Amino acid sequence: MNGSDPLLQPFKLKGLVLRNRVISTSHASMLDDGGLPLERYRRYHEEKARGGLAMTMAGGSAMMSPDSSWGGGQLDLSSDRIVPHLQSLSQRIHRHGAAVMCQVSHLGRRATAYAGNWLPPVAPSRVRETRNRNFPKEMDDSDIGRIVSDYASAARRCRDGDLDGVETVTGGHLIGQFLSRRTNRRTDAFGGSLENRARFGLMVHEAIRRAVGDDFAVGIRFVIDEAVEDGSDFEECLAFARLFEREGHIDFFNCIFGRMDTDLALAEQNMPGMFSQSAPFLPLVGQFKRETRLPVIHAAGIRDVATARHAIRENLVDLVGMTRAHIADPHIVNKVMQRQEERIRPCVGASYCLYKKVQCIHNPASGHETIVSHIIGRAETPRRVVVVGGGPGGMEAARVAAERGHGVTLLEAGARLGGQVLVAASASDRKDLIGIVDWRVEELARLGVDVRLSTYADAETILAGNPDVVIVATGGIPDMEWLDGAEHCDSVWDVLTGVVPAKDDILIYDETGRQAAVSCALHLALRGRTVTLAIADDTLALETPYPDRVSFRKRVSELGIRVVSDVRLVKAMLHDNRAVARFRHELTGAETEMSAAQLIVERGTVPMEDVYQELRARSSNNGVTDIALMTGVRAKGDTPSPIAGSFELHRIGDAVASRDIYSSIYEAYRLCSQL
Repeated sequence: MNGSDPLLQPFKLKGLVLRNRVISTSHASMLDDGGLPLERYRRYHEEKARGGLAMTMAGGSAMMSPDSSWGGGQLDLSSDRIVPHLQSLSQRIHRHGAAVMCQVSHLGRRATAYAGNWLPPVAPSRVRETRNRNFPKEMDDSDIGRIVSDYASAARRCRDGDLDGVETVTGGHLIGQFLSRRTNRRTDAFGGSLENRARFGLMVHEAIRRAVGDDFAVGIRFVIDEAVEDGSDFEECLAFARLFEREGHIDFFNCIFGRMDTDLALAEQNMPGMFSQSAPFLPLVGQFKRETRLPVIHAAGIRDVATARHAIRENLVDLVGMTRAHIADPHIVNKVMQRQEERIRPCVGASYCLYKKVQCIHNPASGHETIVSHIIGRAETPRRVVVVGGGPGGMEAARVAAERGHGVTLLEAGARLGGQVLVAASASDRKDLIGIVDWRVEELARLGVDVRLSTYADAETILAGNPDVVIVATGGIPDMEWLDGAEHCDSVWDVLTGVVPAKDDILIYDETGRQAAVSCALHLALRGRTVTLAIADDTLALETPYPDRVSFRKRVSELGIRVVSDVRLVKAMLHDNRAVARFRHELTGAETEMSAAQLIVERGTVPMEDVYQELRARSSNNGVTDIALMTGVRAKGDTPSPIAGSFELHRIGDAVASRDIYSSIYEAYRLCSQL
């Protein structure tokens, strides 16, 4: 299989021989320490190299000039102090047989004037970016000369750091701001004609080539269509590409699509999120490749091996970027080589890695490589572990305990595993979340976990197997008990699962700012219901990743869902067979009433803790989890001896407090990896 698999074929890029066709492209991991790639940064990239990919690309808008800061979280390539740290990074990557490059770019108008060095952003013209919000200084000749020199110096530092190459960025960054007539309104030699707008980028790459020599790989992360009326379309971008090819200073194109100057453009174009289809721009990238002669890289929503393999087999790209997929599972290539593709942890497109940088919604080790390991070690002494509850936290607890070599029984009251993920995945546009459940179902079967569905677990049932450890992951139930008149309301869970039928005229109240209420609103509106959404926050979906937040707002507007903000529900009543909700305005205190045929309330969950409380007095630790041990503050050998008793008792996830999927899984992983 490996000999014929398109993904596993080597590829020569410049003088660099890559061992396969799978890479991870540059992104801002926020793991730097003061702009330096120290241990957290190195371990994060090293894990992907250990996992078998051909190349990982560091940087992600690395700062190469003092006026190219967005306020933190960037590698700082503006001085030689970074060189020895790049050398350490490259050594770590190379020893696993992978290559490493770095993105070298000036943000231009995307930089901030209010952090870092507190310098004004610079740009070809004084055109403000919607997302960044700063007004840039229009660059003069001295700015142009300085920044061209800074590009060359930063690239030279990457070469001196023993990296294998660099890439610049067009798009919303400075070179792209010169290319696009949307942001370049100059009338001098750097504006107007296509050749003039390309002049700055050509100067940059000529300077980089002089600084690094002919044997060092240099490429461009290149927009192939700005997808906006007054921007560069595909044909103009292709003309720019041919100019760069003709000058002969670059070795590859890393193709991207669209803009990044608004949250919506980022979410739907540059970094397609939950609401986007898989690999949406592959066909256009394939067309670009047919029209150009240099190698082509592409990464945008390529989440699975089948799509990546298709991209290589059909010659749409030469190297396929699976960046977010490697945050979900950094060992993708090794699993392909070992014929274990079914064991690859899937990227479910939740955008959590964009919200909590490089933390995957269901891989607790990504971004935490210095705290927990991607590889679970075996325990010295096998133990009997009972997990109560089969939601994401409980499934993860059972999986990790079984990987440790313990005998594990998982008790779930429902007919299916999955808990609240089943509810979330039943909403429109969120069905891919079911991958969190499906992957764990398969892993539990592989590991031989004794899964008992439709089993109500009281204390005697749990203790019947004489466990050494009991983990309560019973989750929570919708929090309604606080509300005067709760009996007149339904929960999001009830409606999404179909337990309670949806009526035609619906009022939804959301006090969390999470996905649940707005997903329910969209789900119902798409089915023809009239929906009003009342929220306690000042903006919709406040607690969601920014790509989801703006996409939710867009769809709410498209579907005509009325949103009332800054109101808190204080009472629910019934009048003339209609639900009446009384709200108090968060800012003014004024009270108003709204009515609907149905009132749905979302306020998180209340822990289901009855069985935990029942077991506490019978446990050796009184149900108290050693937080210092779980978080790594104290080593295992320093743990005090437990109170005499028959079993340890712990609880995790929403059985403790209402949180999110990631929190439950991370808590389960940290706890059970030390059992």
